Amino acid sequence: MVFLLRQGFLGMRVCFGWRKFIIFVTLVFFLTHFLSVLELHQNPKIKDPHQKKNKKFGHLVFVPAAGEGLPNRLQCKGMKALNKTHISASSNISNGGDGIAFVTVFTVYKSSVDARASETTVVGKVSYNKVERSMAILNTFISFIQLMMPESKTIILTDPASGLPLTRNRVTVYPIQGDYSRDKLMLQRIRSYIDFLGEKLVESRKPGQKISHYIFTDSDIAVVGDVGHIFSKYENFHMALTFRNNKQQPLNSGFIAVRGTPDGISRAKVFLEEVLKVYSTKYMKASRMLGDQLAIASVVKSHASFDEKTFSSHEPFLEDIGGTSVLFLPCEVYNWTPPEGAGQFHGMPLDVKVVHFKGSRKRLMLESWNFLNSSSSHDLSDMLCLVLSSGRTKYDF
Repeated sequence: MVFLLRQGFLGMRVCFGWRKFIIFVTLVFFLTHFLSVLELHQNPKIKDPHQKKNKKFGHLVFVPAAGEGLPNRLQCKGMKALNKTHISASSNISNGGDGIAFVTVFTVYKSSVDARASETTVVGKVSYNKVERSMAILNTFISFIQLMMPESKTIILTDPASGLPLTRNRVTVYPIQGDYSRDKLMLQRIRSYIDFLGEKLVESRKPGQKISHYIFTDSDIAVVGDVGHIFSKYENFHMALTFRNNKQQPLNSGFIAVRGTPDGISRAKVFLEEVLKVYSTKYMKASRMLGDQLAIASVVKSHASFDEKTFSSHEPFLEDIGGTSVLFLPCEVYNWTPPEGAGQFHGMPLDVKVVHFKGSRKRLMLESWNFLNSSSSHDLSDMLCLVLSSGRTKYDF
C-alpha cells in the first residue's frame, strides 16, 4: 500500500513537471513571436517572412496559350498560329467623304513633378525613362492604327502646357484646356471628349462638310482589325460602348465610337454630359481611375427599360438611353484584354479587332510591336499568339 502511494506521488510529480515544462515552452514561443511582430511594426524596413513577394519581371513570361481546343478561338503552337484570325485589310469606308478618326487623351508629366521620371526600363534593346516609355506606348498605339487602317487619322487631345513632342503623318495634336493632373485625368478625359465633340458639332453643320466618324480610345490599345465597319454594318446608332459580363464594371470606357453626323455628335455629347454630371456627384472618390466607367454604367442602368441581363450576351445589341441610340459591342472582340489575374481565360476570338494592354501589360504592347517587326515571317496572327501566351504575371510598367 505504501509502495503504491509512493508511486502515485512520483507520478503526480512527473505529471506536474511536464505540465510546467509545456507551459514554459508555450510562453517562450508566444513571447518570441510577440517581440518579432512588435519589432516588425516598429521597423517597417524589416520584411515579414510570411509576406507574399509581388515580384515584377523585366521580361515576358510565357505559358500555354489559353483557349486550346475551343471553337472559334486562336490556336497556337509556341509563337506560331495554327489557324488565322479573321483579319481583313482596311475597307476604307471613305465612300462619299466618310472617314475614321481615332481620338485619345494623352499628356506628358514634367520630370520635376514626378520623382520616378529618371527610372529606366529596358524593352528589347532600348532603354526608356518614364517619359520616353509613355511616348513609346503612344507611338506604338499610332503605329498599329496606321498599319491596320492606313486611311484613318489620329487626334491627340492634350494639355496645352504639355508641349507634346510628336510629329507624325496623319496625326494631329489637339490642345484642350483643363486639369490634367494624375488624380483628375479620367475626369478630364470626359471633359475633353465633350469639348472636342462641341467643336466638331459646329463644324459638322457647315455646308459641304465631310463626315468623319470618331473612335475615342485609351492610348494603350492595339487596333488589330478594321473597326470602321461598325458605322456601315450598324446604321442606327449615335454612339457605341463596349460591354462585358461583370456586375460591378460592365462597361469599359477604353473604346467609345461616335457617328460623325450632326445628330450623332449632338446625342453623344448629351450622353457624355450626363456621365460627367454623375461622375462629379457620385464617383469623385474614384476620380483617378474607374470613376468614368462607374458613371457610364450608372447612366445606362438608370433607364427603366434597360435589362442588365443583356450584359451576359456575346452579341452586339442596340438600346435607347435617354434619346441616344447606343450600340453595345462585346469587349471580347472590340476591347479584348490579355489574361492577367482576372483576365479572359477562354482564349482569343478569331474576329478580335482591338487588344487593350491595361495596367502592367503595357510592356507586352511594346514587345508585341517589336515581335511583329522583327522578322518578315511573323504575321499578325503570330503576334497575337505572343500576346495570348504571355501577360499572366506582373511586369514593370
